[in-house]
Amino acid sequence: LPAPQHHPSTMMRTPVLVLAGAAAVSAFAPAANLAGLRTSSTRAAIARGPQMQEMSEAIPFMPKPANIDSSMPGYAGFDPLGFTDYYSAKWMQEAEIKHGRVCMLAALGMVFPEFAKFPQFASFSTNPLEAFYQVSPAGWGQIFLFIGVLETFSYEKSFYNFEGGAPGALGFDPLRMSSNPASAKQYAAAEVRNGRLAMIGFSGMLHHAIVSKQGPITQIVEQNFYPK
Repeated sequence: LPAPQHHPSTMMRTPVLVLAGAAAVSAFAPAANLAGLRTSSTRAAIARGPQMQEMSEAIPFMPKPANIDSSMPGYAGFDPLGFTDYYSAKWMQEAEIKHGRVCMLAALGMVFPEFAKFPQFASFSTNPLEAFYQVSPAGWGQIFLFIGVLETFSYEKSFYNFEGGAPGALGFDPLRMSSNPASAKQYAAAEVRNGRLAMIGFSGMLHHAIVSKQGPITQIVEQNFYPK
């Protein structure tokens, strides 16, 4: 019998089918690897459990502020309005410390005249609002001059050399209380907390001076808590 004859088109079709099958297998191989990778990632995520968002220590139902941390003096995780999202955290620290220092002096000035006065101020009222208008023009000039000099030095440090030191550090420490690093950290936190308390306290005393027309000590002694 004569040997079977293979048609040329059949001989060409066989290698084409082999190559097509190999291409199909190679096309599915990366997808299988990716599926395995996704499966392993999913298993790892399940093993770790859900990731909880860190919450503020001061306001537990709000997220922890992103731009302040526990290394800052007086840290409490409190920034509900998100000021540090728009302004430098160090700048905000500088402002808080400065306002706290001013209000600590102001709170002392609200109370001290009810116990003692310097001779040149003997005629001044113990009502802070009345005493405000009894200061002479020369006295106001001295006050504004002192504030201007102080603000000049603090602004220079805060604006141009802000990274050169801690917020509120003006180089004023005549009693060397910050010579010990551990003590310096404690005193820095105490200053911030007392400054915050003084801001609230001064605001309260000023409000009651408007209501009672008296100094804070006299008002408490006479129990005068109602408007006149």
